Amino acid sequence: MNPKFTHTQYLIRKQILSLVGAKIDIFDTSGQPVLFSQMKAFKLKEDIRLFSNDTMQDELISIQARSIIDFSATYDVVDSVSGEKLGSLRRKGMKSMLKDEWVIIDSNETEVGLIKEDSPFMALLRRFLTNLIPQKFHVEMGGERVALFKQDFNPFVGKLKLDFSLDKGNRLDRRLGLAAAVLLVVIEGQQG
Repeated sequence: MNPKFTHTQYLIRKQILSLVGAKIDIFDTSGQPVLFSQMKAFKLKEDIRLFSNDTMQDELISIQARSIIDFSATYDVVDSVSGEKLGSLRRKGMKSMLKDEWVIIDSNETEVGLIKEDSPFMALLRRFLTNLIPQKFHVEMGGERVALFKQDFNPFVGKLKLDFSLDKGNRLDRRLGLAAAVLLVVIEGQQG
């Protein structure tokens, strides 16, 4: 396994103000950059690539939407080096109107986990009263929490802290977990 995917904690930063698309950097706990992405603006179908350095030459992960515009879109996550399909992430469309929820699907198309916004009450406050309340997502597999994704509020830079320390048995492939967090930053960030 590439050492970039062995950390317990990460920080994802998305530059909000960009004319050519979103720039996403992923850091380890010491603040060292480990992954990079530059998303093109005005794409009909999400196609996100994670690279090992800022030259965007060494692709490690591919995240692609199965369809063009879909409220309950499914995103396939592939290890670009080996070609292995790691799994998929599906947004629960109508359910996500009030509280963001995503399904984690393994490479055999079996639902194996959920990513859920922290509470219905806080989710409603965020949507209808203010977007100044940071989001928090719990990641569960088999009914057990394996990770926590917590947003830091900043009007110019989207930040999401990832904590996989609850996942003692490494049930969630970090590559799939990182892909899920990037989707949360990109897709959910477009709503606010």
